[in-house]
Amino acid sequence: MLYIAINVDANFIMTKTLISIVGPTAIGKTALSIKLAQYFKTEIISADSRQFFKEMNIGTAVPSIEEQQAAKHHFIQHISIKDSYNVGDFERDAISKIIEIHKKNDVAIMVGGSGLYVKAITKGLDNFPDVDEDIRLELNQKLKNEGLEKLQNQLKELDLKAYNTIAIDNPQRLIRALEICIGSGQPYSSFLTNAYKSRPFNTISIGLNAERPIIYERINERVDMMVNNGLVAEAKELLPYKHFNALNTVGYKELFNYFEGEWTLDFAISEIKKNTRRFAKRQLTWFRKDDTIEWFDYTCSVEQIIEYIEKKR
Repeated sequence: MLYIAINVDANFIMTKTLISIVGPTAIGKTALSIKLAQYFKTEIISADSRQFFKEMNIGTAVPSIEEQQAAKHHFIQHISIKDSYNVGDFERDAISKIIEIHKKNDVAIMVGGSGLYVKAITKGLDNFPDVDEDIRLELNQKLKNEGLEKLQNQLKELDLKAYNTIAIDNPQRLIRALEICIGSGQPYSSFLTNAYKSRPFNTISIGLNAERPIIYERINERVDMMVNNGLVAEAKELLPYKHFNALNTVGYKELFNYFEGEWTLDFAISEIKKNTRRFAKRQLTWFRKDDTIEWFDYTCSVEQIIEYIEKKR
């Protein structure tokens, strides 16, 4: 397990702040992060693991060129789908980048809906027991032979709590949870201790939310916009690489089924919308466990949010 030891001046720890913006997909986190970055004259760390990959643009709602010019972003399309990069790597790299930003500015912004990646920065990763590597190999073989749903059902039986909170559409995270359950004989969720690791900054967590029908409407509109902007063509170019873990994600895997003749295009698009809505539900389940998050309605003015942040700093 990665542990990051950082030696910094005590005054540095007390005066530096990370503003973490979370919430379900399509709620407006990017727009808020840019406004806050402009107000505090600082830079943005992306904690959206789907936006890390150079080859994936439309289907991951990567900030536009204009948005990236409005505020400097880090960890946007910085690796390839062929690269091995996990949450531990992100913890190391992002903490280092935040410290670098803090040398120039008292505030850094982090934004993203990947709960585990956000937690890695704000609280640190949990410590899991070592398990036999053969278990992972067997689970990967089972995934290949029997499909993702079989593994999802297995996790549902072994650890319902984990099934309801982790990204079960992500094979890597699903297999990780299962190998812990099988190898330790205990639920994966039982190792999620929420124990804080020391960080060289204070964290202020902001959550954006809306009524569920509004979230779903925004998701449907975003998917339609992605399709209009060329999502189908982007996914078709990536079809030869569908075996990479990065591409086993909402917005691409459904279109791969269309290209291979299993689904119609209309059905694939409807499945993207449905699976994205499910993803948003899991995001909210994850973030609602964190009582340090201050929630705001997505229509709340940036001035109100800035007022809250200034009082907390």
